[in-house]
Amino acid sequence: MPGLGEISFRRLIANTLLHPAAQVAILLWIAANGAVLLLAGGRLPFDRPALAKIPFAIQLAAPTLGMVEIFLLMGVVFWLTRKRVIPDIAARAPERGLAARETFALLAYAAAGQVGGWIVGPALGYRPFSFHIAGTLFGCSTPPSAGEVLTWANYNFVVFALLPILWFRRRYSATELNLRSTDKRNDLQAIVAVCVIEGAFEFAALDGGILRLDAQQILLGAPLSFFLFFIDTVLPTMVLIYAILIPRYLKLTGSATTTVLLGGLTYALMHIVEGWSVFDSPRDGALSLIFVALGYLGPGMIKTFITLRTGNAWVHALGYHAIAPHTIIDTPLIVKAFGM
Repeated sequence: MPGLGEISFRRLIANTLLHPAAQVAILLWIAANGAVLLLAGGRLPFDRPALAKIPFAIQLAAPTLGMVEIFLLMGVVFWLTRKRVIPDIAARAPERGLAARETFALLAYAAAGQVGGWIVGPALGYRPFSFHIAGTLFGCSTPPSAGEVLTWANYNFVVFALLPILWFRRRYSATELNLRSTDKRNDLQAIVAVCVIEGAFEFAALDGGILRLDAQQILLGAPLSFFLFFIDTVLPTMVLIYAILIPRYLKLTGSATTTVLLGGLTYALMHIVEGWSVFDSPRDGALSLIFVALGYLGPGMIKTFITLRTGNAWVHALGYHAIAPHTIIDTPLIVKAFGM
């Protein structure tokens, strides 16, 4: 992905595979899967009830299969945006020196916010807070209470979305923060296409999700799930990474390929401690960290790719986050937490 402007998809793939950053990423991906084989001994220690009955081999293969779907989605997005003017995202960032300082400061702030969640959650009698509440996507043995969900939502919204956007909005326009569309019709096409494809994939892969509920639970739970996950994980992700960091990554690296990989890595790092993670031993901790990287690198990459092609961070937020997966998959979690 060295350039996302006037270039064929075939050339884009060839250039990407020849890029040193992509080659390093492929080697690390293979190494991570090999490490899981050596460490796991055929069993994963995670608290993921939705996957508990799935054989180890399939659980190990799932991130790679998911990455294949990510690349297919990239192809769809590329085709849908092939005739539009691709925005110059790098031009929306400040000069390199300031861009570097802002990038470092925001990453340090995000890390501090993560550590704060690990402290605030237990201090209030809950589990440590991360970008996801315990039970997100895969369920958990002890579902969160309504109080835990609401406290987590407010913490994430204020720390990771509200404060950063207030700070940067004083200095940059909505366009410079990737928050304004330059082609509304094409953005809508991308949102619908990605949401439909990803939604179908999730229904097939995760046993129906929202369809396990009755009509009343869906009518009450789906809007609440959409709202809660929108403010507590969709907006924080969009603001921190895709509104602010992505233009700066591209400015600093000059490479779309490296930017897509950095976007995926940053997204994974923001989920570094998930509700299903286990840190009872070095082995379990290592497996938890490896699976966070394997599970979230791809979703972070497709969000970055969509943002680079459209220049609009709202497209990924609505097409590949708020509805699919969180409303589709996590409505049962919210229904149970709020006793619906």
